[in-house]
Amino acid sequence: MTKITPFRALRPVRDKVHLVATRPYYTYKKNVLKAKLEDNPFTFLRIINPEFDSLKKTAPNSTERFDLVKEKYQEFIDDGILFFDNQPGIYIYRQTKNGHPFTGIIAGASIDEYNNDKIKKHEATLTSRENMFTDYLDIVGYNAEPVLLSYPINNEIDEILKSCTLDRPEYEFTTTDRVKHELWLVNKDNEEKLIQAFENIDATYIADGHHRSASSSRLMERRKINGSTTFANESNFLAYFIDESKLKILAYNRIVKSLNGNTEESFLKNLSNSFSISPLNHFEKPKAEHEITICIKGQWFKLICKDVIIDNDHPVKSLDAEIVTQYILDPILGIKDLKTDTNIEFFSEVEPVEAIEKQINEGKFELAIFLYPCNIGQVKKVADNHLIMPPKSTWVEPKMRSGLTIYPINE
Repeated sequence: MTKITPFRALRPVRDKVHLVATRPYYTYKKNVLKAKLEDNPFTFLRIINPEFDSLKKTAPNSTERFDLVKEKYQEFIDDGILFFDNQPGIYIYRQTKNGHPFTGIIAGASIDEYNNDKIKKHEATLTSRENMFTDYLDIVGYNAEPVLLSYPINNEIDEILKSCTLDRPEYEFTTTDRVKHELWLVNKDNEEKLIQAFENIDATYIADGHHRSASSSRLMERRKINGSTTFANESNFLAYFIDESKLKILAYNRIVKSLNGNTEESFLKNLSNSFSISPLNHFEKPKAEHEITICIKGQWFKLICKDVIIDNDHPVKSLDAEIVTQYILDPILGIKDLKTDTNIEFFSEVEPVEAIEKQINEGKFELAIFLYPCNIGQVKKVADNHLIMPPKSTWVEPKMRSGLTIYPINE
């Protein structure tokens, strides 16, 4: 059984929604973020960056900084930029990118289901980040970016969504990255149908947002311990539920600064123990699982994993991201911890190959590793076995907007 809960969203007024809703701040380059903060007084980025035009600065992730975020949030409400819906509801959100529509449901997801593994995880979270996000939520009092949850194909839900989206949306706008956004308010009849339909779904899977969901769970537990749990919304977190077949899972690739003392020849020789190697005249995207493309100092090669290094019976060890770690990054390049080692960085499949090749030609990096993307079945297999995906294994789309439907925790 999966529980979806209506909530009374705080959201932008219609004439400013295209100015308020934004990609998460960490996805912007510093110069772009600065320009957006300077040029757009309505962007949600101003709430989460309340000191951008102030000479006096507080420490990052401090109580003082979070207090300022809360003040700016209230200022947006007082100025009429954000308003509360009159009653709790469920929302349908569709994002269309490059002609591909992602349609799903924005609602509250149950923390009890998260704690009882009915909302399944495949990524390890860092305690320090969990603590930071929990403090943030406790002070500011809202979720602004939904956790992305996938559910198995369900024809009943699909038909309800099709019916609801025949009407004109409440919001309809296109952002400068050429992505179209639409939002519908679900009427009470269809809301009840959706709630009942989700009761037939045994479990959902976190596609993106492990730290956000973990911190919501931690906040509820903290408030229970402190005896301060008084709000109904504390038992849920903001989520976007989407049919798993509608997700796009792209590759997350690796780029390495140094070959750890290896020459190109010695590096390739070491690789040959585990991979069949073929030279390429130019970049070729990996066409199948266990096929890897590398660029080493401007030269392109195709790697095919030898059977001896593939453990098809293990949900994690069979993944190309793990194979690269176990047979290239760790033994040859000395990269032991992908989360902390400064010799490695990551880039998604959406990054232009030309940009990566340019950095290698300029000597900023010596090696790029391109992977074939894993699929939702592999992700679910890892989660069902209570295992953890390697860091930076998947780039999942859609990427949600912050500030479109805000979930007030203290209601």
